[in-house]
Amino acid sequence: MGSPWKAIADDNRRQVLLLLKDKERTPSEIATHFDFTLPALSTHLKVLRDAGLVNERREGQNRYYSVNRDAMSEMMRFFDLFWDDRLKSLKEYVENKERKKRK
Repeated sequence: MGSPWKAIADDNRRQVLLLLKDKERTPSEIATHFDFTLPALSTHLKVLRDAGLVNERREGQNRYYSVNRDAMSEMMRFFDLFWDDRLKSLKEYVENKERKKRK
């Protein structure tokens, strides 16, 4: 399994994830939103799938891709922790500044 962090390091793959966030799509549908070839898209989808960030569902000859919300939720929890600390620091800074103004 590949690293989800490495998978989202590429801007094109982040854009694919954004496109898939609301609905599953076939590679042909995804490709209409980008300037790269179907083989290049296939490579991006493989990296995302191997990292566990997208699910692939086969129906007959078609493949459908969607965001793996569980894997994305893990990443979001990390960012929530990261930004929560930053937001607390900002809040304390602003509150301290307000207290100093009132003195």
